[in-house]
Amino acid sequence: MAKNKRSIDNNRYIITSVNPQSPISEQYRTIRTTIDFKMADQGIKSFLVISSEAAAGKSTASANIAVAFAQQGKKVLLIDGDLRKPTVNITFKVQNRVGLTNILMHQSSIEDAIQGTRLSENLTIITSGPIPPNPSELLASSAMKDLIDSVSDFFDVVLIDTPPLCAVTDAQILSSYVGGVVLVVRAYKTKKESLAKTKKILEQVNANILGVVLYGVDSSDSPSYYYYGVESLE
Repeated sequence: MAKNKRSIDNNRYIITSVNPQSPISEQYRTIRTTIDFKMADQGIKSFLVISSEAAAGKSTASANIAVAFAQQGKKVLLIDGDLRKPTVNITFKVQNRVGLTNILMHQSSIEDAIQGTRLSENLTIITSGPIPPNPSELLASSAMKDLIDSVSDFFDVVLIDTPPLCAVTDAQILSSYVGGVVLVVRAYKTKKESLAKTKKILEQVNANILGVVLYGVDSSDSPSYYYYGVESLE
């Protein structure tokens, strides 16, 4: 019993793997299906998972959406595009010596930076790598665009976890390199003004908003994750 509890604690952020039959996991599958339909309809393979502010549940959502796609049989690549406070290596308990920073600085090949996960043979990741002094400049480089174009030829789904949009320009930069954006909003925390600012920023760069995930609803009668269409931003 204690061993099972430790396993759950160690994977608490990836409920789609720990408890795939839970109502929350079912909500993630609903999110996956909606995104999948939009990607197929628009002929895209890559998207960002972003939020307006920190601690909105964005990285948790990224990991679970990635696992949900892998469980569907898709070849999935999750990239940690947060070169300021990376979390993908912590969530998946892998080393972070070589990652995105090394690729962008031409210190490593994509093949050497990609890591498998124990959760699914269909899910691979690229961690952030060492934190650089110039994250925005690296992400704005042609090397980043080339990376996304290259991996999109090999994987069915490429999703990138990014820093909060209103804090730094990283997500804004990356939005022009991918097919779409999924916005995570934290219930009872994300302010309407912040959400409106985020929507305006995304519109300014012509980002393709695939939808919005509402995270952390406090209700004993409902699952804690919901998916809404783009109209919820209006």
